[in-house]
Amino acid sequence: MGNYRNFKLTTYFVAQATARITEEELEKQLDFMQKHLKLDKVYLEPWRGLLASEEQVEMVKHAFEKRGIEVAGGLTTVIPTPEGDEPKARLFDTFCYNDEKMLQKLTEVSEFIGKHFDEFIIDDFFFTNCTCDACRKGRDAFNAEHGIRAGWQAYRLALLEKVSRENIIGPAKAVNPNCKITIKYPNWAESYQETGYNPAGQRKIFDRIYTGTETRDPVTTDQHLPRYLSFSLMTYFESMWPDHNGGGWFDHFDTHITEQYLEQAYLTVFSRPKELMLFCFQSMYDNMYSPALGFQLERLDRIMDVAGNPVGMQCYLPDNCQGEDNVQDFLGMNGLPVLCTPYFPEDAEQILLTRSAAYDPEILTRLDAFLQKGGTALVTTGFWEGVQDRGYENFTSIRLRGRRVTADRYRIEQKKPDGRAPWLFPGGKRPISFPVAEYRNNATWAVVKGMHEEESYGLLLQDWYGKGILWTIAVPDAFPDFYRIPAPAWSRIRQAFPVKGIWLEGEPRISLFVYDNDTFVMYPYVMEGVQRTEAKVHVKGAKALQSVLWKRDIEPAYMEGDKAVFLLDAMPGKYECYRVIR
Repeated sequence: MGNYRNFKLTTYFVAQATARITEEELEKQLDFMQKHLKLDKVYLEPWRGLLASEEQVEMVKHAFEKRGIEVAGGLTTVIPTPEGDEPKARLFDTFCYNDEKMLQKLTEVSEFIGKHFDEFIIDDFFFTNCTCDACRKGRDAFNAEHGIRAGWQAYRLALLEKVSRENIIGPAKAVNPNCKITIKYPNWAESYQETGYNPAGQRKIFDRIYTGTETRDPVTTDQHLPRYLSFSLMTYFESMWPDHNGGGWFDHFDTHITEQYLEQAYLTVFSRPKELMLFCFQSMYDNMYSPALGFQLERLDRIMDVAGNPVGMQCYLPDNCQGEDNVQDFLGMNGLPVLCTPYFPEDAEQILLTRSAAYDPEILTRLDAFLQKGGTALVTTGFWEGVQDRGYENFTSIRLRGRRVTADRYRIEQKKPDGRAPWLFPGGKRPISFPVAEYRNNATWAVVKGMHEEESYGLLLQDWYGKGILWTIAVPDAFPDFYRIPAPAWSRIRQAFPVKGIWLEGEPRISLFVYDNDTFVMYPYVMEGVQRTEAKVHVKGAKALQSVLWKRDIEPAYMEGDKAVFLLDAMPGKYECYRVIR
């Protein structure tokens, strides 16, 4: 494949550097980069609000090629206000796609890049939030024509699909029919439709897609980017268009500790990307993250020599959906192996439905068929809220009537191999608030409950439907409150959803990545309050585990029926891959 066996290592070279760097300075920077990172490929950008000269583009291109580094092109769709025009309110100088001068410049730039490269990628500024006179008129005319009462979503989706065809793909392929064009989608998937990102339409016209896996610091930044997103969003796009997801793209901006940066690489690699994109070359030069990442990539490559393809609970996120944004990632960060897909996973063993799934008007019909066949479904209280007027009473006795409760103690029904179901009553780390899922005793069964004074309220509830099992999880008002749920409660939740016979018993804020060839990776996050601990991993039918990095066998600590239980060290920031020996 390249310098690494399981992925290509790529970087992005921004237009401002392409336009101004000298050959001498570039050689110096390349010496540093190649000392620490084994680069296979670079995406060289001629345009990011300014256009580099042909001479500069060819000089930079040649400098990489003579070192054996493959070169493709790049495009960032930002533009300054054309001379003489009134400024428009545009976030990050993104294009107004009703401005003829801007559209003409985009066409010219696309032709230029197509002329110089047989492949290029569009950075994730290919969206619009412009509300100028022309955009508002365009929106109103489109909505009137299509019977839409109000809103920007449908109009911007159609507008950006049209611009993709007419102002980027068409001009580039006109000058170079062999040119392959990739659209990179940003990490803020819950917001695509409002700004014109249109995977449903664009995946039919571009040659490849690419995934933004940047998570950065989740506390001090504006975006809602749980760490697990670096894995789950990759699985979403791979499922969307198998073998056409070019790779995962991340950066070190707004990361305040080294592990916040490196975790983006870890989780992206765990998803099995074709390429690992470092944004950007200029910011990685003379940066302490470069040697740290280079060291980890060697280890990650060794792990992926052994790991198969990711498997797990399939989270259904229909095109253009929204609701309970990223809740699936918080579940993934607490030990449930979650993968995402834009297609209803009717053949999966286990599915996850959040409020986003309620966007599908046929979702209850699909859920009915899935459960009747014997599937296991986990749905959130937000999902039930999203389908309350569609007959969800056929599935469960749960009713959501707007009540909330705060709990700091828990009641947990344990599941023992001998059939016993004793109860545990652990205290919580701090109180959490969540919706009251009223249910009828013996029609629905509560397995995990939150307690307040003399009452207890369902956190994990079970219904039997046809041949299947339907579980409901009450989602805290603040998703990070999932971390406050104590380990015994999380262990019981995970026990209900083993993947390949594997489940994790232990603290929250540990992820489990399971593969289809009897391997799994365990990773505890580096976060405030997370300490070294011991996790128990239950594996059905296992005789032993083999540590991939340390090449040693691990015997079971004890057996529970046909399940072997292994005691594994869980050190924050330390991942390990294990092979199951049967």
